[in-house]
Amino acid sequence: MHFTQAEIMENKEKGLHTDENDLNIQPPAAKSAEETINEIENESAENVPDDQKRSYEELEEKAEGLLEKIGFGKKEKHKKEAQELKEKLEEMNDRHLRLVAEFDNYKKRNAKERLEWMKNAGQDIIQSILPTLDDFNRAIKQMEASKDISSVKDGVLLIHSKLKSTLEARGLKQIESIGHEFNTELHEAITEIPAPNEEMRGKVVDEVECGYSLNDKMLRYAKVVVGK
Repeated sequence: MHFTQAEIMENKEKGLHTDENDLNIQPPAAKSAEETINEIENESAENVPDDQKRSYEELEEKAEGLLEKIGFGKKEKHKKEAQELKEKLEEMNDRHLRLVAEFDNYKKRNAKERLEWMKNAGQDIIQSILPTLDDFNRAIKQMEASKDISSVKDGVLLIHSKLKSTLEARGLKQIESIGHEFNTELHEAITEIPAPNEEMRGKVVDEVECGYSLNDKMLRYAKVVVGK
């Protein structure tokens, strides 16, 4: 036989004994916060009218559509876009690394070519004056065997003219100095001497070393003596 708590209290007041083992009283189980919230939401949803429910659904659909238009769609869409951006970034990074490697190879190749060009820059000039060097060697042999000074002199003048013509064909030009006005852009004054006449004052009286230009660019200034 089971008694309620109220019957037990009543029996105690009447002096009756009630065995507590016969009691089968169990307090209600405690609900979690999540279950309580779900019950409240369900009760609230049940109490909301149907037309209001439809308004809420339409509002949610409009909000989702607006989010998709401005680029804030569902999570799956964001994941897909993030993956696409990641792939594009990896592709651009790979292209950047390739361009850097190609540019580095280009610089190395260009530096090597410039070094080789500098080493062989005078090859064409040297080849062009080799025949003149051969003429000098023949003239030296002729000087040892010949006693005719005039013929040796003519040979030397001929070789000099040939060498000068060869170099002029490569852009070399001798600067004319004697009798011209002293010009700091062309001449380097070694000393000054009294001018032989009034017209030679401030002009080049003598030339110690010829000046040359190569393709209209000063190669060597002429060392001269200026009249004062």
